[in-house]
Amino acid sequence: MIQIENLSFTYSDEGTVSRTILDNVSLTIKPGEAVAIMGPNGSGKTTFARCLNGLLLPASGTVLIDGLDTRDQAQLPEIRRKIGMVFQNPDNQIVSATVEREIAFGLENLGVPCAEMHEIVDNMLTEFNLQHYRLHAPHYLSGGEKQRLALAAVMAMRPRYLALDEPTSLLDPKSRADILHIIKQLHCRQNHPVTTLLITQFPDEALHADRLLVFHNGRILMDDAPARVFSRVDELLAIGLEPPLEFVLK
Repeated sequence: MIQIENLSFTYSDEGTVSRTILDNVSLTIKPGEAVAIMGPNGSGKTTFARCLNGLLLPASGTVLIDGLDTRDQAQLPEIRRKIGMVFQNPDNQIVSATVEREIAFGLENLGVPCAEMHEIVDNMLTEFNLQHYRLHAPHYLSGGEKQRLALAAVMAMRPRYLALDEPTSLLDPKSRADILHIIKQLHCRQNHPVTTLLITQFPDEALHADRLLVFHNGRILMDDAPARVFSRVDELLAIGLEPPLEFVLK
């Protein structure tokens, strides 16, 4: 379970001017939920995601991942095993010279035995349809293939939670559909289902979540089933978000 209580985060500009990005955010995310997150630019979505695994630490409040506190440096390695992150641009997180080395990177850091690591890498290559690119350099892959590789490398660590920061925004329509299909499969698979938190700018992606959070000015403005959130058309338009067309035309 992810428990967030009174989370606030402030950026300082050269140590003089402070700007509050998250303002007293509290919520609980239960295992098995598929959560979508939307909001205008600058509303705090990405900062929120980075607070979940300790990339950013609260100015005040707490973030607990299965009871582990992100403010405790000793617990951060376990927290980052529990909650994987995939960013908007996969180039920002791919670090290895070949596809198979990228998938193995985190496992090596954990000291996973060699035989087990090879088995996991093989499984990830197959699951994410990357087996033909095993020895390829990642920079030769397409945008969609790179994002599949980023997902495969994160999922090799067997996280319970997966935070995705606009993972489809740089992709063409086919690659976008492929990534969304993979995310849905990860959430629904029987052997190791993953709780997903999808930050998106596309209302149609949010529509299929169990729950939709709308951020505005660093706070959660709405938290409900997507259909009920999108039915609040005037409120969404007022903060610069457009609901799916079918809700606008009602």
